[in-house]
Amino acid sequence: MRLRVLLVALFCAVALTAGNATRSGAADTSTAVRLGVGTDSITMTPFYLAEKMGYFKAEGLSVEFIPLPSAALMIAPLGAGQLDVGGGAITAGLYNAVGRGIDLKIVADLGSDPPGYGFQTLVVRNSLLASGGYKSVKDLRGKRIAITARGISTSALVAALLKTGGLTMNDVTMMYMPVADQIAAMRNGSLDASLMPEPGPSLAEKEKVGTKILRDDAYYPNQQIVAMLYGANFLKKNRDTGLRFMRAYLRGVRLYNDNLKNGKLSGKQADVVMSIFAEATHQDRSVLSKVTPSGDNPNGRLNVLTMRSDLDFFKAQGLIDTPSIQAEDAIDATFAADAVKQLGPYRN
Repeated sequence: MRLRVLLVALFCAVALTAGNATRSGAADTSTAVRLGVGTDSITMTPFYLAEKMGYFKAEGLSVEFIPLPSAALMIAPLGAGQLDVGGGAITAGLYNAVGRGIDLKIVADLGSDPPGYGFQTLVVRNSLLASGGYKSVKDLRGKRIAITARGISTSALVAALLKTGGLTMNDVTMMYMPVADQIAAMRNGSLDASLMPEPGPSLAEKEKVGTKILRDDAYYPNQQIVAMLYGANFLKKNRDTGLRFMRAYLRGVRLYNDNLKNGKLSGKQADVVMSIFAEATHQDRSVLSKVTPSGDNPNGRLNVLTMRSDLDFFKAQGLIDTPSIQAEDAIDATFAADAVKQLGPYRN
């Protein structure tokens, strides 16, 4: 698979740009689509499957993969039409953009944690465990905990986790960095714990810097953590292309679901799925058999109930500019619904 890397010259606090990407020559009959993908999470797998298995090509799409370290960096490019699609954690910034009237919507599930599929794991630094500094969640008081960005759905996970130990977010020091940097920070002792998505926890264990302690489905099951986002191009100008993209994406999701069993990637084509993910992301293939995969609804259905809860959390944290905004204001479920009508019901 050919992934195109966007070189971002500058992201500033006022306006983000997607930069200029190098594009290979595509067939004249193909419609070009710019897809922003997170760099650290197994939740991106259906996109890679849709590309490698030819589902995008079958829809007449030439998809350019643009890796970005955070969904927060996708919001402005999506609203400006510099990206067509994005995939990443649901953020307070997304709700703020919608509240300002920016053309941006959540259109489908891209990763949740139903029971058995808690793909975001509390990882604790091995040296802290060895010293006896961590024995239970309550021992996180005063510790440095990392997630990938501020104001994302994982923040609500942190709050839910700490609550099980009688703590709040005021009792810890939050740090924000990509998963690779989190693993490095554990190695040098500057980070105590993390809530990171797979395959990060499995990599931390392989590198002997951290240990998996508690999966997120144990204390916040079914949270809508990651979602697919459409920007101005698909929402207003090219809805047909957005529908074609959704059909291809859901075919990738269904292939992924075909190979989930008992909280593992273990179906007949599991090795193919893991190899495609490893090739696309340059991950260590030997680690992937140990990961806990994310849940991904084969019909693209979102868990709106948890989205409402997380939005309330963002509001309580003072992160939302428009207090009256509701989770439903940021959702357009019509693309997924129409794609399912055309694909038919999922059968496993």
